Amino acid sequence: MDEGDNRKWAIKLTVLGDAAVGKTSLIDKYITDSFKENYQPTLGVNIVTKDIRIQEDNSEILLLLWDIAGQDKYELTRQMFFQGCAGTLLVYDMTRYSTFERVKTKWLEDFKNYGRPDGVYLLIGNKSDLKDSIKVSSEEGKLLSEEIKAVEFIETSAKYGKNVEKAFKTLVSHVLKKSGVKIDLE
Repeated sequence: MDEGDNRKWAIKLTVLGDAAVGKTSLIDKYITDSFKENYQPTLGVNIVTKDIRIQEDNSEILLLLWDIAGQDKYELTRQMFFQGCAGTLLVYDMTRYSTFERVKTKWLEDFKNYGRPDGVYLLIGNKSDLKDSIKVSSEEGKLLSEEIKAVEFIETSAKYGKNVEKAFKTLVSHVLKKSGVKIDLE
């Protein structure tokens, strides 16, 4: 590819899950490498962008990350945030079993109903650092991932950054692959 041959994409992704599963923390860790101890619920939606540049093949990806509030009171307005969404991270809190159950019964259904028909999703078990409080085993996460046909299952710790970048890059790779584009983001 010569210098004028750069490829550019804009990809809209959502991060979905119940309140306090760590959606905002995952995004903050990925975008700014920061973590806030005090929980502040997202009100409605928060939109953040990140540029990814791949020097080897002269490509640029603009990620539009939609952090959608998990509280039930936003149910009626939430669906409009999905329009044009190519992929999502379905996030549950490994220390709260109810958040795991709602991935399938609530968040995946919302994504399938309101996102793009060809959208891809990745299952995230977050808060893996809270080892003494974990209620959802890795095996259960893997089984659910297979059952719902997620592109992958990854356990993360937003607090320590474990697998956070991997999760976002894996999702972006699968979105691009679904569009017929192969790019190595590793």
